[in-house]
Amino acid sequence: QLQLVESGGGLGQPGGSLRLSCAVSGFTLDYYAIGWFRQAPGKEREGVSCISSSGASTVYGDSVKGRFTISRDNAKNTVYLQMNSLKPEDTAVYYCAATPGGVCYDPLGQVYDYWGQGTQVTVSS
Repeated sequence: QLQLVESGGGLGQPGGSLRLSCAVSGFTLDYYAIGWFRQAPGKEREGVSCISSSGASTVYGDSVKGRFTISRDNAKNTVYLQMNSLKPEDTAVYYCAATPGGVCYDPLGQVYDYWGQGTQVTVSS
């Protein structure tokens, strides 16, 4: 069983912060790059960020650069997305996903094999 479970979503205020977590099980995180994606109603899925298997390389979508930070703790099998300076346009369902290649590409366009169920983020006052 390979599974990714997102948590930490909810209601955030414009200018505020939220921290998302992606807990993985059923495989060793050391060999996987992890990406964050989001999808708003009526829009295509958008790549948000990716972190390589070692954590040495990260990439970000243009809309979140300077505001979001991705990190990982392989010992805990968990990847995080720290979201600061939230904007209403950040409202979406956020998904984490894993690729066994271990590498991130900029722009975010590689194939991810395993996906979580998503967590809703709503930014509103």
